[in-house]
Parts: sequence; C-alpha cells; structure tokens
Amino acid sequence: MAHAFRKFLPLFDRVLVERFTAETVTKGGIMLPEKSQGKVLQATVVAVGPGSKGEIHPVSVKVGEKVLLPEYGGTKVVLDDKDYFLFRDADILGKYVE
Repeated sequence: MAHAFRKFLPLFDRVLVERFTAETVTKGGIMLPEKSQGKVLQATVVAVGPGSKGEIHPVSVKVGEKVLLPEYGGTKVVLDDKDYFLFRDADILGKYVE
C-alpha cells in the first residue's frame, strides 16, 4: 500500500484519503443493493501535502488518521488500480479521536 504514495505527494494543503468501504450486509444479514448503500463519508488519510502557500500553515491531519468528509467534493485519483480522493485540508470536516 505504501509504495503507491512514494509516486504521489499532494501539493500545498491537499490531503489524499482512502474512503471506507460501504456496508453491503446489514447486522441482520440482509444484503443491501448498491443503490441503497449510502455514500461513505469516513476515510483514512494516506498522504498529506506540506501546507498552504506563502507563510506555511501545516496541514491539520496526519497520515493514518480517520477523518469525516463532506458529502460532495474531492478529486478522484486512481493509483495502482485503487480509488483515492484528494481534498483541501479546509474541506475536511473533522477527525476521529481514539
């Protein structure tokens, strides 16, 4: 997994994330059709840029953290046949604290 990110480093305040997979089966064991599966808004940070231009403001998340994304937005990036999404640091709604 890590070798794909040596080839791609986000610029400025961009954050590359991998969305969690959608639930395909309910707790009761019922299979959900694709249209019923909601858009997954949680993701894991896989790479971050150095910060915004001018006076450097570091990005507020770190690699490995779990974050909450907006329902819309982000740029789809395909690396090693896997889908990732690129967001600006300010677009990320929050991060989960363990």
